[in-house]
Amino acid sequence: MSAQTADAVICGAGIAGISAAYHLTRAGVHNVLLIETGEPLSLTSDKSTECYRNFWPGPGDGMLRLVNRSLDQLDALAEQSGNVFHLNRRGYLYCTSDPARLQLLRRAAEESSALGAGPLRVHPGSLQAYQPDAASAPSDGFDLLANASLVRTHFPYLSDSLVGALHVRRAGWFSAQQLGRLLLDRAREAGARLVHGEVQAVETRGGRVQAVQVASDSGALALSTPIFINAAGPFVKKVAHMLGADLPVVSEVHAKASFRDVAGAVPRQAPLLILRDPQTLLWTDEERAALRQAGDDQLLEEMPSGVHARPEGPADSPILLALWPYHTPVCEPSFPLAFDPAYPEIVLRGLSALLPGVRGYLDRMPRPFVDGGYYTRTRENRPLIGPLGPPGAFVIGALSGFGLMAALGAGELLSAHVTGDPLPEHARWFMPSRYDDLAYRSLLDSWEATGQL
Repeated sequence: MSAQTADAVICGAGIAGISAAYHLTRAGVHNVLLIETGEPLSLTSDKSTECYRNFWPGPGDGMLRLVNRSLDQLDALAEQSGNVFHLNRRGYLYCTSDPARLQLLRRAAEESSALGAGPLRVHPGSLQAYQPDAASAPSDGFDLLANASLVRTHFPYLSDSLVGALHVRRAGWFSAQQLGRLLLDRAREAGARLVHGEVQAVETRGGRVQAVQVASDSGALALSTPIFINAAGPFVKKVAHMLGADLPVVSEVHAKASFRDVAGAVPRQAPLLILRDPQTLLWTDEERAALRQAGDDQLLEEMPSGVHARPEGPADSPILLALWPYHTPVCEPSFPLAFDPAYPEIVLRGLSALLPGVRGYLDRMPRPFVDGGYYTRTRENRPLIGPLGPPGAFVIGALSGFGLMAALGAGELLSAHVTGDPLPEHARWFMPSRYDDLAYRSLLDSWEATGQL
Protein backbone atom coordinates (compact mmCIF):
# COMPACT_ATOMS: atom_id res chain seq x y z
CA MET A 1 0.00 0.00 0.00
CA SER A 2 1.35 3.41 -1.02
CA ALA A 3 1.18 6.23 1.56
CA GLN A 4 0.79 9.88 0.65
CA THR A 5 -0.14 13.07 2.45
CA ALA A 6 -2.60 15.77 1.43
CA ASP A 7 -3.89 18.98 2.94
CA ALA A 8 -7.39 17.98 1.78
CA VAL A 9 -8.97 15.03 -0.01
CA ILE A 10 -12.11 15.58 -2.10
CA CYS A 11 -14.30 12.63 -3.04
CA GLY A 12 -15.77 13.45 -6.44
CA ALA A 13 -14.59 15.50 -9.42
CA GLY A 14 -17.93 16.77 -10.60
CA ILE A 15 -18.53 20.50 -10.74
CA ALA A 16 -18.98 20.69 -6.93
CA GLY A 17 -15.72 18.92 -6.13
CA ILE A 18 -13.77 20.82 -8.76
CA SER A 19 -15.15 24.15 -7.52
CA ALA A 20 -14.17 23.21 -3.97
CA ALA A 21 -10.62 22.39 -5.14
CA TYR A 22 -10.44 25.64 -7.11
CA HIS A 23 -11.46 27.76 -4.12
CA LEU A 24 -9.31 25.87 -1.62
CA THR A 25 -6.19 26.39 -3.74
CA ARG A 26 -7.07 30.07 -4.07
CA ALA A 27 -7.35 30.23 -0.28
CA GLY A 28 -3.87 28.77 0.22
CA VAL A 29 -4.70 25.07 0.60
CA HIS A 30 -2.58 23.79 -2.27
CA ASN A 31 -1.99 20.07 -1.69
CA VAL A 32 -5.50 19.00 -2.65
CA LEU A 33 -6.33 15.55 -4.03
CA LEU A 34 -9.48 15.00 -6.09
CA ILE A 35 -10.56 11.34 -6.13
CA GLU A 36 -12.75 10.34 -9.09
CA THR A 37 -13.58 6.90 -10.49
CA GLY A 38 -14.22 8.12 -14.04
CA GLU A 39 -13.54 11.23 -16.04
CA PRO A 40 -14.14 14.60 -14.37
CA LEU A 41 -17.64 16.07 -14.85
CA SER A 42 -18.87 12.98 -16.71
CA LEU A 43 -21.27 11.39 -14.20
CA THR A 44 -23.99 14.02 -13.73
CA SER A 45 -22.54 17.54 -14.02
CA ASP A 46 -22.80 17.72 -17.81
CA LYS A 47 -26.16 15.93 -18.04
CA SER A 48 -28.40 18.95 -17.41
CA THR A 49 -29.51 21.85 -19.60
CA GLU A 50 -26.33 23.65 -18.42
CA CYS A 51 -28.46 26.69 -17.62
CA TYR A 52 -28.46 29.31 -14.89
CA ARG A 53 -30.87 31.82 -13.39
CA ASN A 54 -31.13 34.11 -10.39
CA PHE A 55 -34.87 33.51 -10.08
CA TRP A 56 -35.32 31.81 -6.71
CA PRO A 57 -38.09 31.83 -4.12
CA GLY A 58 -37.85 32.13 -0.35
CA PRO A 59 -38.18 31.54 2.45
CA GLY A 60 -35.28 33.86 3.07
CA ASP A 61 -32.79 35.19 0.56
CA GLY A 62 -30.16 32.49 1.11
CA MET A 63 -30.61 30.69 -2.19
CA LEU A 64 -30.64 33.90 -4.19
CA ARG A 65 -27.54 35.19 -2.40
CA LEU A 66 -25.70 31.94 -3.09
CA VAL A 67 -26.59 31.94 -6.79
CA ASN A 68 -25.94 35.67 -7.24
CA ARG A 69 -22.49 35.26 -5.71
CA SER A 70 -21.84 32.32 -8.02
CA LEU A 71 -22.99 34.26 -11.09
CA ASP A 72 -20.79 37.22 -10.15
CA GLN A 73 -17.83 34.83 -10.29
CA LEU A 74 -19.04 33.31 -13.57
CA ASP A 75 -19.20 36.76 -15.14
CA ALA A 76 -15.68 37.57 -13.94
CA LEU A 77 -14.27 34.27 -15.20
CA ALA A 78 -15.94 34.74 -18.57
CA GLU A 79 -14.28 38.14 -18.95
CA GLN A 80 -10.87 36.94 -17.72
CA SER A 81 -10.82 33.82 -19.92
CA GLY A 82 -12.21 35.28 -23.12
CA ASN A 83 -15.45 33.43 -22.35
CA VAL A 84 -14.02 30.00 -23.09
CA PHE A 85 -17.12 28.39 -21.56
CA HIS A 86 -19.55 30.27 -23.85
CA LEU A 87 -21.60 32.05 -21.19
CA ASN A 88 -24.65 33.81 -22.60
CA ARG A 89 -27.47 35.83 -21.06
CA ARG A 90 -30.42 35.01 -23.27
CA GLY A 91 -32.64 34.48 -20.28
CA TYR A 92 -35.46 32.13 -19.36
CA LEU A 93 -38.88 32.77 -20.90
CA TYR A 94 -41.68 31.30 -18.77
CA CYS A 95 -44.83 31.10 -20.91
CA THR A 96 -48.49 30.50 -20.10
CA SER A 97 -51.92 30.34 -21.72
CA ASP A 98 -53.65 30.86 -18.37
CA PRO A 99 -54.26 34.43 -17.07
CA ALA A 100 -54.29 33.17 -13.48
CA ARG A 101 -50.92 31.49 -13.93
CA LEU A 102 -49.52 34.69 -15.45
CA GLN A 103 -50.41 36.44 -12.19
CA LEU A 104 -48.63 33.68 -10.27
CA LEU A 105 -45.54 34.31 -12.38
CA ARG A 106 -45.81 37.98 -11.60
CA ARG A 107 -46.03 37.35 -7.86
CA ALA A 108 -43.06 34.97 -8.02
CA ALA A 109 -41.01 37.64 -9.81
CA GLU A 110 -42.08 40.26 -7.26
CA GLU A 111 -40.93 37.98 -4.45
CA SER A 112 -37.59 37.26 -6.09
CA SER A 113 -37.15 40.94 -6.90
CA ALA A 114 -37.73 41.87 -3.25
CA LEU A 115 -35.07 39.30 -2.27
CA GLY A 116 -32.48 40.92 -4.56
CA ALA A 117 -32.88 39.55 -8.09
CA GLY A 118 -33.42 42.95 -9.73
CA PRO A 119 -36.49 44.98 -10.68
CA LEU A 120 -39.69 43.76 -12.27
CA ARG A 121 -40.66 45.67 -15.42
CA VAL A 122 -44.22 45.18 -16.66
CA HIS A 123 -44.99 45.62 -20.37
CA PRO A 124 -46.97 47.46 -21.52
CA GLY A 125 -46.67 50.05 -18.80
CA SER A 126 -42.96 50.18 -18.14
CA LEU A 127 -41.17 53.39 -19.12
CA GLN A 128 -38.42 51.20 -20.50
CA ALA A 129 -39.40 49.40 -23.72
CA TYR A 130 -39.04 45.63 -23.75
CA GLN A 131 -35.89 44.41 -25.49
CA PRO A 132 -35.79 40.68 -26.21
CA ASP A 133 -32.15 40.75 -27.32
CA ALA A 134 -29.70 40.24 -24.45
CA ALA A 135 -27.20 42.68 -25.98
CA SER A 136 -29.55 45.64 -25.52
CA ALA A 137 -31.65 44.41 -22.58
CA PRO A 138 -31.25 45.06 -18.84
CA SER A 139 -28.74 42.70 -17.25
CA ASP A 140 -30.92 41.66 -14.32
CA GLY A 141 -34.48 41.62 -13.07
CA PHE A 142 -37.56 40.54 -14.96
CA ASP A 143 -39.69 41.62 -17.91
CA LEU A 144 -43.35 40.62 -17.71
CA LEU A 145 -45.05 40.54 -21.11
CA ALA A 146 -48.54 41.11 -19.81
CA ASN A 147 -50.56 40.52 -22.97
CA ALA A 148 -50.69 38.12 -25.88
CA SER A 149 -49.88 40.68 -28.57
CA LEU A 150 -46.48 41.46 -27.04
CA VAL A 151 -45.61 37.76 -26.95
CA ARG A 152 -46.63 37.31 -30.59
CA THR A 153 -44.72 40.42 -31.67
CA HIS A 154 -41.44 39.34 -30.13
CA PHE A 155 -41.79 35.56 -30.27
CA PRO A 156 -43.90 34.76 -33.35
CA TYR A 157 -42.77 31.12 -33.34
CA LEU A 158 -44.57 30.43 -30.04
CA SER A 159 -48.16 29.23 -29.67
CA ASP A 160 -50.96 31.70 -30.39
CA SER A 161 -52.69 30.50 -27.22
CA LEU A 162 -50.19 32.21 -24.93
CA VAL A 163 -51.53 35.14 -22.90
CA GLY A 164 -48.22 36.33 -21.51
CA ALA A 165 -44.68 35.47 -20.48
CA LEU A 166 -42.04 36.30 -17.90
CA HIS A 167 -38.51 36.89 -19.18
CA VAL A 168 -35.86 36.34 -16.49
CA ARG A 169 -32.89 38.46 -17.55
CA ARG A 170 -29.96 37.26 -15.42
CA ALA A 171 -30.21 33.81 -16.91
CA GLY A 172 -28.90 31.77 -19.80
CA TRP A 173 -26.50 28.86 -20.26
CA PHE A 174 -22.89 27.84 -20.75
CA SER A 175 -20.68 24.80 -21.32
CA ALA A 176 -20.31 22.69 -18.18
CA GLN A 177 -17.30 20.84 -19.58
CA GLN A 178 -15.46 24.02 -20.53
CA LEU A 179 -16.13 25.73 -17.20
CA GLY A 180 -15.12 22.62 -15.28
CA ARG A 181 -11.95 22.25 -17.32
CA LEU A 182 -11.02 25.88 -16.67
CA LEU A 183 -11.51 25.51 -12.90
CA LEU A 184 -9.68 22.18 -12.80
CA ASP A 185 -6.73 23.55 -14.78
CA ARG A 186 -6.44 26.53 -12.44
CA ALA A 187 -6.65 24.30 -9.37
CA ARG A 188 -3.95 22.04 -10.81
CA GLU A 189 -1.72 25.02 -11.54
CA ALA A 190 -2.01 25.89 -7.85
CA GLY A 191 -1.10 22.37 -6.66
CA ALA A 192 -4.26 20.23 -6.83
CA ARG A 193 -4.03 16.72 -8.27
CA LEU A 194 -6.54 14.30 -9.78
CA VAL A 195 -6.38 10.65 -8.74
CA HIS A 196 -8.43 8.01 -10.55
CA GLY A 197 -9.81 5.75 -7.87
CA GLU A 198 -12.59 5.10 -5.38
CA VAL A 199 -12.75 6.14 -1.73
CA GLN A 200 -13.05 3.00 0.40
CA ALA A 201 -12.94 4.37 3.94
CA VAL A 202 -12.36 7.48 6.02
CA GLU A 203 -10.27 6.90 9.15
CA THR A 204 -10.38 8.96 12.31
CA ARG A 205 -8.11 9.28 15.34
CA GLY A 206 -9.12 11.06 18.50
CA GLY A 207 -12.46 11.76 16.88
CA ARG A 208 -10.94 13.68 13.94
CA VAL A 209 -10.31 12.82 10.30
CA GLN A 210 -6.86 11.28 9.95
CA ALA A 211 -6.70 9.38 6.64
CA VAL A 212 -8.59 8.26 3.57
CA GLN A 213 -8.26 4.82 2.01
CA VAL A 214 -8.48 4.77 -1.80
CA ALA A 215 -8.49 1.96 -4.34
CA SER A 216 -6.73 3.63 -7.26
CA ASP A 217 -5.69 2.56 -10.74
CA SER A 218 -2.15 2.10 -9.42
CA GLY A 219 -3.14 0.17 -6.29
CA ALA A 220 -4.28 0.86 -2.74
CA LEU A 221 -3.49 4.31 -1.37
CA ALA A 222 -3.46 5.49 2.23
CA LEU A 223 -3.85 9.26 2.15
CA SER A 224 -2.92 10.98 5.39
CA THR A 225 -5.05 14.12 5.63
CA PRO A 226 -6.83 16.29 8.20
CA ILE A 227 -9.61 17.24 5.75
CA PHE A 228 -12.09 15.07 3.87
CA ILE A 229 -14.73 16.61 1.60
CA ASN A 230 -17.71 14.59 0.41
CA ALA A 231 -18.53 15.90 -3.08
CA ALA A 232 -19.77 12.56 -4.39
CA GLY A 233 -22.80 13.83 -6.31
CA PRO A 234 -25.47 11.10 -6.47
CA PHE A 235 -23.36 8.98 -4.09
CA VAL A 236 -23.14 11.69 -1.43
CA LYS A 237 -25.41 9.72 0.92
CA LYS A 238 -23.37 6.52 0.52
CA VAL A 239 -20.10 8.33 1.22
CA ALA A 240 -21.65 10.08 4.24
CA HIS A 241 -22.24 6.65 5.77
CA MET A 242 -18.43 6.24 5.90
CA LEU A 243 -18.48 9.14 8.36
CA GLY A 244 -21.30 7.69 10.42
CA ALA A 245 -23.68 10.33 9.07
CA ASP A 246 -27.02 10.00 7.31
CA LEU A 247 -27.99 12.72 4.87
CA PRO A 248 -31.68 13.55 4.22
CA VAL A 249 -31.41 13.24 0.44
CA VAL A 250 -33.01 11.26 -2.35
CA SER A 251 -32.02 10.89 -5.99
CA GLU A 252 -34.35 11.31 -8.95
CA VAL A 253 -33.71 10.28 -12.55
CA HIS A 254 -33.88 13.17 -15.02
CA ALA A 255 -33.47 12.79 -18.77
CA LYS A 256 -32.92 15.14 -21.69
CA ALA A 257 -33.26 14.65 -25.43
CA SER A 258 -31.63 16.45 -28.32
CA PHE A 259 -32.81 16.58 -31.94
CA ARG A 260 -31.78 18.11 -35.23
CA ASP A 261 -34.26 20.95 -35.68
CA VAL A 262 -33.99 20.95 -39.47
CA ALA A 263 -37.31 22.83 -39.81
CA GLY A 264 -36.02 25.73 -37.73
CA ALA A 265 -38.87 25.57 -35.23
CA VAL A 266 -36.72 27.41 -32.68
CA PRO A 267 -34.58 30.37 -33.77
CA ARG A 268 -30.94 30.08 -32.80
CA GLN A 269 -31.09 33.29 -30.74
CA ALA A 270 -34.02 32.09 -28.62
CA PRO A 271 -33.92 32.06 -24.82
CA LEU A 272 -34.65 28.97 -22.77
CA LEU A 273 -38.36 28.40 -23.44
CA ILE A 274 -40.52 26.98 -20.64
CA LEU A 275 -44.24 26.16 -20.64
CA ARG A 276 -45.68 26.70 -17.16
CA ASP A 277 -49.02 25.06 -17.94
CA PRO A 278 -49.97 21.45 -17.28
CA GLN A 279 -51.43 19.78 -20.33
CA THR A 280 -53.24 16.70 -21.59
CA LEU A 281 -51.60 15.11 -24.60
CA LEU A 282 -53.64 14.39 -27.72
CA TRP A 283 -53.84 10.75 -28.79
CA THR A 284 -55.85 8.81 -31.35
CA ASP A 285 -58.27 6.16 -30.08
CA GLU A 286 -55.86 3.47 -31.20
CA GLU A 287 -52.96 5.13 -29.38
CA ARG A 288 -55.01 5.50 -26.20
CA ALA A 289 -55.93 1.82 -26.27
CA ALA A 290 -52.30 0.81 -26.80
CA LEU A 291 -51.14 3.03 -23.92
CA ARG A 292 -53.73 1.52 -21.58
CA GLN A 293 -52.70 -1.97 -22.58
CA ALA A 294 -49.06 -1.10 -21.91
CA GLY A 295 -49.92 0.33 -18.48
CA ASP A 296 -48.90 3.89 -19.46
CA ASP A 297 -52.05 5.50 -18.04
CA GLN A 298 -50.04 8.47 -16.78
CA LEU A 299 -49.65 9.61 -20.39
CA LEU A 300 -53.46 9.75 -20.75
CA GLU A 301 -53.95 11.95 -17.71
CA GLU A 302 -53.06 15.59 -17.13
CA MET A 303 -49.30 15.95 -17.41
CA PRO A 304 -47.25 18.38 -15.31
CA SER A 305 -45.97 21.76 -16.40
CA GLY A 306 -42.33 22.42 -17.12
CA VAL A 307 -41.55 21.14 -20.61
CA HIS A 308 -38.67 23.28 -21.85
CA ALA A 309 -36.21 23.62 -24.71
CA ARG A 310 -33.32 25.71 -25.98
CA PRO A 311 -30.97 25.87 -28.95
CA GLU A 312 -27.73 23.96 -28.41
CA GLY A 313 -24.34 24.70 -29.92
CA PRO A 314 -23.04 27.56 -32.11
CA ALA A 315 -25.15 29.71 -34.40
CA ASP A 316 -24.94 27.24 -37.30
CA SER A 317 -25.89 24.21 -35.20
CA PRO A 318 -29.34 22.67 -35.86
CA ILE A 319 -29.53 20.98 -32.43
CA LEU A 320 -32.51 21.54 -30.15
CA LEU A 321 -32.24 20.41 -26.53
CA ALA A 322 -35.55 19.48 -24.84
CA LEU A 323 -36.58 18.23 -21.40
CA TRP A 324 -39.78 17.43 -19.56
CA PRO A 325 -39.62 16.13 -15.98
CA TYR A 326 -42.98 14.36 -16.15
CA HIS A 327 -41.61 11.15 -14.63
CA THR A 328 -38.77 11.49 -12.12
CA PRO A 329 -38.68 8.31 -10.05
CA VAL A 330 -36.75 8.25 -6.79
CA CYS A 331 -34.24 5.41 -6.76
CA GLU A 332 -30.82 4.32 -5.59
CA PRO A 333 -28.22 5.68 -8.03
CA SER A 334 -26.67 3.17 -10.39
CA PHE A 335 -24.94 3.41 -13.74
CA PRO A 336 -25.35 3.22 -16.65
CA LEU A 337 -28.85 4.65 -16.73
CA ALA A 338 -31.59 3.29 -18.98
CA PHE A 339 -34.19 5.63 -20.47
CA ASP A 340 -37.70 5.07 -21.78
CA PRO A 341 -37.48 4.75 -25.57
CA ALA A 342 -40.73 6.76 -25.81
CA TYR A 343 -39.27 9.73 -23.90
CA PRO A 344 -38.22 11.77 -26.98
CA GLU A 345 -41.66 11.46 -28.56
CA ILE A 346 -43.43 12.40 -25.30
CA VAL A 347 -41.19 15.45 -24.92
CA LEU A 348 -41.91 16.58 -28.49
CA ARG A 349 -45.64 16.09 -27.96
CA GLY A 350 -45.51 18.25 -24.86
CA LEU A 351 -43.29 20.81 -26.53
CA SER A 352 -45.69 21.16 -29.45
CA ALA A 353 -48.13 22.98 -27.14
CA LEU A 354 -45.53 25.75 -26.86
CA LEU A 355 -43.78 25.42 -30.21
CA PRO A 356 -46.17 24.56 -33.06
CA GLY A 357 -43.22 24.21 -35.41
CA VAL A 358 -42.16 20.90 -33.84
CA ARG A 359 -45.50 19.18 -34.60
CA GLY A 360 -44.26 18.09 -38.00
CA TYR A 361 -41.60 15.96 -36.33
CA LEU A 362 -44.29 13.76 -34.77
CA ASP A 363 -45.13 12.31 -38.19
CA ARG A 364 -41.48 11.57 -38.91
CA MET A 365 -39.49 11.50 -35.69
CA PRO A 366 -35.96 12.84 -35.99
CA ARG A 367 -33.32 10.54 -34.56
CA PRO A 368 -32.85 11.71 -30.96
CA PHE A 369 -29.97 11.46 -28.54
CA VAL A 370 -31.04 10.84 -24.95
CA ASP A 371 -28.97 11.04 -21.81
CA GLY A 372 -29.41 12.25 -18.27
CA GLY A 373 -28.42 11.79 -14.68
CA TYR A 374 -29.56 12.06 -11.11
CA TYR A 375 -30.91 15.07 -9.28
CA THR A 376 -29.87 14.44 -5.68
CA ARG A 377 -31.93 16.68 -3.45
CA THR A 378 -33.07 17.50 0.03
CA ARG A 379 -36.77 17.77 0.85
CA GLU A 380 -36.74 21.57 0.41
CA ASN A 381 -34.27 21.48 -2.50
CA ARG A 382 -31.52 23.41 -0.74
CA PRO A 383 -27.91 22.22 -0.89
CA LEU A 384 -25.79 20.75 1.88
CA ILE A 385 -22.60 22.75 2.43
CA GLY A 386 -20.58 22.59 5.62
CA PRO A 387 -19.23 20.32 8.38
CA LEU A 388 -20.50 16.74 8.45
CA GLY A 389 -19.71 14.13 11.06
CA PRO A 390 -16.29 14.14 12.77
CA PRO A 391 -14.17 17.32 12.83
CA GLY A 392 -12.29 17.65 9.56
CA ALA A 393 -15.12 16.20 7.46
CA PHE A 394 -17.29 18.35 5.19
CA VAL A 395 -19.94 17.97 2.52
CA ILE A 396 -20.88 19.86 -0.62
CA GLY A 397 -23.83 18.21 -2.28
CA ALA A 398 -27.57 17.97 -2.95
CA LEU A 399 -27.18 20.56 -5.73
CA SER A 400 -30.28 19.25 -7.48
CA GLY A 401 -30.91 21.01 -10.77
CA PHE A 402 -28.76 24.01 -9.86
CA GLY A 403 -25.29 22.51 -9.49
CA LEU A 404 -23.73 24.39 -12.37
CA MET A 405 -25.25 27.77 -11.59
CA ALA A 406 -24.45 27.55 -7.87
CA ALA A 407 -21.12 25.71 -8.08
CA LEU A 408 -18.77 28.65 -7.70
CA GLY A 409 -20.68 30.11 -4.78
CA ALA A 410 -21.00 26.69 -3.15
CA GLY A 411 -17.30 25.91 -3.57
CA GLU A 412 -16.34 29.27 -2.12
CA LEU A 413 -18.64 28.68 0.85
CA LEU A 414 -17.23 25.20 1.42
CA SER A 415 -13.69 26.59 1.31
CA ALA A 416 -14.57 29.15 3.99
CA HIS A 417 -15.87 26.35 6.24
CA VAL A 418 -12.62 24.43 5.78
CA THR A 419 -10.22 27.33 6.27
CA GLY A 420 -12.14 29.09 9.02
CA ASP A 421 -12.66 32.24 6.98
CA PRO A 422 -15.67 34.40 7.88
CA LEU A 423 -18.93 32.91 6.65
CA PRO A 424 -21.60 35.00 4.91
CA GLU A 425 -25.00 35.26 6.56
CA HIS A 426 -26.60 32.91 4.04
CA ALA A 427 -24.26 30.04 5.01
CA ARG A 428 -26.65 28.96 7.77
CA TRP A 429 -29.33 28.03 5.22
CA PHE A 430 -27.15 25.25 3.79
CA MET A 431 -25.35 23.68 6.75
CA PRO A 432 -26.35 20.07 7.44
CA SER A 433 -26.83 21.04 11.08
CA ARG A 434 -29.87 23.13 10.11
CA TYR A 435 -32.02 20.05 10.58
CA ASP A 436 -31.15 20.09 14.29
CA ASP A 437 -32.88 23.48 14.59
CA LEU A 438 -36.50 23.14 15.75
CA ALA A 439 -37.45 26.40 14.04
CA TYR A 440 -36.04 25.17 10.72
CA ARG A 441 -37.84 21.83 11.01
CA SER A 442 -41.06 23.72 11.67
CA LEU A 443 -40.38 25.87 8.60
CA LEU A 444 -40.09 22.72 6.50
CA ASP A 445 -43.70 21.84 7.27
CA SER A 446 -44.92 25.03 5.56
CA TRP A 447 -42.31 25.10 2.77
CA GLU A 448 -43.99 25.47 -0.63
CA ALA A 449 -41.89 26.52 -3.62
CA THR A 450 -38.61 24.66 -4.14
CA GLY A 451 -37.44 26.50 -7.24
CA GLN A 452 -36.83 23.27 -9.17
CA LEU A 453 -37.70 23.54 -12.85
